[in-house]
Amino acid sequence: MDRLIRGVSNNARFVLVDTKEIVQEALNIHKTSPTATAAFGRLLTAGAIMSATLKGEDILTLRTATDGILGNMVVTADSNGVKGYLSNPGADLPPLPNGQPDVAGIVGKGTLNVIKDMGLKEPYVGVSKIESGEIAYDIAYYYYTSEQTPTVIALGVELADENTVRSAGGYMVQLLPGAEDWFITALEEKIAAIRNVTELFKGGMSLERILKLLYEDMTDENYERLVEDYQILEEKELKYHCNCNKDKFYRGIVALGKDEINDILKEQNEIEVACHFCGKTYKFTKEDLKEVL
Repeated sequence: MDRLIRGVSNNARFVLVDTKEIVQEALNIHKTSPTATAAFGRLLTAGAIMSATLKGEDILTLRTATDGILGNMVVTADSNGVKGYLSNPGADLPPLPNGQPDVAGIVGKGTLNVIKDMGLKEPYVGVSKIESGEIAYDIAYYYYTSEQTPTVIALGVELADENTVRSAGGYMVQLLPGAEDWFITALEEKIAAIRNVTELFKGGMSLERILKLLYEDMTDENYERLVEDYQILEEKELKYHCNCNKDKFYRGIVALGKDEINDILKEQNEIEVACHFCGKTYKFTKEDLKEVL
C-alpha cells in the first residue's frame, strides 16, 4: 500500500508520498503509454500531496487544459484516495536525449484549474498557467501566484517496462509565514544539491529517509550548521480510489429526460455507461428505469 507522511518544522510544512501502486493502477485502468504514464502519474502524485489535509467530504480536483498531444487530464482526491482520467492515454513521444520521458512535450502549455470543494456554498477555484509542462514546476507556480505560498515540489515516475511502474512519488515543502532567511537559503541549496526524487526512490530510500535528507546538514550564510527540528504529524495509507456506483449513474441517466431515455432504449434495448475514472461499466434496462418512463 502507498503511503503519505506530513508534518511541520519551525519554518516550513512538508508532505511526502509514495504513489507506486496508485500510478500502477492508473496504468492498468487507462492503458497509458510510457510518456503518458509519466505525465499522468505526476499529476496523480500531486493530487495525493495537495489533498494531505482534506477532511470528511472535502474534495480536491486538478484539471489541465493544454495544447499538447496528451490532451486534458483530471485528478480528483479526497480523504479516501485519489483517482483520475485523461483524454488521450495512448499519446506518446520518444524519450529525451538523456533518456527521460518528454513530459513537457506531451503536456504542452495551457492552464491548470485547482478546485477545492470544502462543503461551502461555492467551491474555491484557482487558475494558473501551465508553461513548463513538467507538472511539478506548474504546481509550484500555482501555489506562488494563487495562494502566495512559496513552495518546493518534486514529482517522479519511473517505469521498469511499458506496463510496470518501478517507482512513483514525490514531496512538497512549503514555507510558513515569517520563515527565516537562513532556512530559505539552506533549503534552496539542499534541493539543488540532492538527487532528483526518482533517483532517491531508485536508491531504495524510504519517505522518512528522504525527509531526513532534506533537513539534515542545513547551514546558514556563514556555513555554520543549524538544526531545523521537524515533527511528523500524520502518516496514512494511500490508494487509487473510485467511489462510483450504479445509483450515481442512475441519477445521471434520469436527468436526460423521459423522451431521450426512450429513444436510446428503442435503439439499444439497454443503456450502458462507463466510469471515466475506473472503467467499470453499468447497464440499465427498461425494467431498471420503469419508474421514470
